[in-house]
Amino acid sequence: MTFARAQLDEILHRLFIDAPATSLRDEDRRKSDEMAGLLAEVAAAVARRACKGEFVLVDAAAGKAYVGLLAAELILAPRGRPARVHVIEREPGRVAACRDAIARLRAPSLAIEVVAADVADPAAWPSEPDLVVALHACGQASDVIIDQSLAVRARTLLLVPCCTSKDVSAAALAQRRADQLGMPRHAEVRRRFIQSVVDAERTLRLEAAGWQSTVVSFVAPTVTPHNLLWRAERVGEPGRMAEAAEQLARLRG
Repeated sequence: MTFARAQLDEILHRLFIDAPATSLRDEDRRKSDEMAGLLAEVAAAVARRACKGEFVLVDAAAGKAYVGLLAAELILAPRGRPARVHVIEREPGRVAACRDAIARLRAPSLAIEVVAADVADPAAWPSEPDLVVALHACGQASDVIIDQSLAVRARTLLLVPCCTSKDVSAAALAQRRADQLGMPRHAEVRRRFIQSVVDAERTLRLEAAGWQSTVVSFVAPTVTPHNLLWRAERVGEPGRMAEAAEQLARLRG
């Protein structure tokens, strides 16, 4: 399933600007490109899920909930089956913008719940959602979303991490590994090594917990440098879990 740039521009303008004689900023147009790539992944995940009851999509660390709201209008509502979008965002201004946008959404039959909370709050999460999506979850938020998705037994996770900060636990591990290996202290060399270790730790943690994981570029790096997407589905295959757990233990040393 593909989504046209003009169509996404129109929806973003209607939902978040909604003023005559105005247009999207360049950064908003880049957001359309990101949405095109990510919504294709969402559509594929929805199509793979044979859900007889209500389909529940969680937009985690949602910001203004671009992903959840566009998925509601373009993917879930046209299916004509029961569905619900559950938005989790802690910043009050973004929560307010999301709630305002819902009134302009063209998905009248769809339930949309906005929870003003941190993704680290277990009470903010529904049980066993069909799909968790997180676009540009910054720093430690990506790891929290992985942990919470595991805890609530989500069936599929689409995760796009953003910057890696010092509070990411695997970043400290990577620094120690870099010192042990005698890696040079040139900032760019270290940064790439640290990011690779963080990415590997997240991948193995998902696999060890029973999730079949694939890492793909969902848009070109010219759209955003944070263009890697983790596509994880809960399968619980014991052999794969044991192998990943062994690799994870070796990585953590």
